[in-house]
Amino acid sequence: MNKSTLFAVFAIAVFLVLSSCAGNAGKASAQEAPTPSQRITPAARSGTISGTLPKPYTNSPPYSSHSFNSPLPLTEPDGSQVAILAGGCFWCLEAVFELVPGVSDVVSGYTGGKTRRPSYTAVSMGATGHAEAVRIVYNPAVVSYQELLELFFKIHDPTTLNRQGYDVGTQYRSAIYYVDENQRSAAAAEIEKQRSHWQDPIVTELVPAGDFWIAEEYHQDYFRRNPTQGYCIAIIGPKVEKTGLAQ
Repeated sequence: MNKSTLFAVFAIAVFLVLSSCAGNAGKASAQEAPTPSQRITPAARSGTISGTLPKPYTNSPPYSSHSFNSPLPLTEPDGSQVAILAGGCFWCLEAVFELVPGVSDVVSGYTGGKTRRPSYTAVSMGATGHAEAVRIVYNPAVVSYQELLELFFKIHDPTTLNRQGYDVGTQYRSAIYYVDENQRSAAAAEIEKQRSHWQDPIVTELVPAGDFWIAEEYHQDYFRRNPTQGYCIAIIGPKVEKTGLAQ
């Protein structure tokens, strides 16, 4: 299912929701949305992520500074580290992680597939095997990889195979792409810790990072540039609010 179809569905849903309950704008009712596995208890947070610093995206490098025709690097020369995560629509993940202090850059893109320089159309058709993902560049002295993983599990459902809500397809799978052994070990431990917080089995993939291709420019900063778009109101907004980072 591509997003053009989803937009029409969400536009109708948002109109109905806004008409009946302004205080819950953008949230689909339990009858309208698929029933995901629910948390038993909230996952523990270390509490060091704070939204009180200037928003990280204000200093993010421009889109033109990233290579479009070559995979983006898995390491950074300045001592920053790279995390690559997939958990449904990349617009949702980007909107959250670009608010995290210590994160200097977040881009939406494609990874885990079998072709070079995939397009959004090909990925959406499931023709390339790629997942929609984000590449996060962060300062480990400010925010840890573990904290990023905790946030990752807070904003998506890791128990629904190849789907997040209305977004269905292998491109919406839950996956952690580790760039080194330290990340693999940390991610495995976090997945194990998360098991007690979910009623259903976790299906998040844990695989080595491969080529990460930046998505087309119109996908970048999508939530901030399109705050009144139906999908942004109904799906992304509540995820951002849930983190408390936008305050």
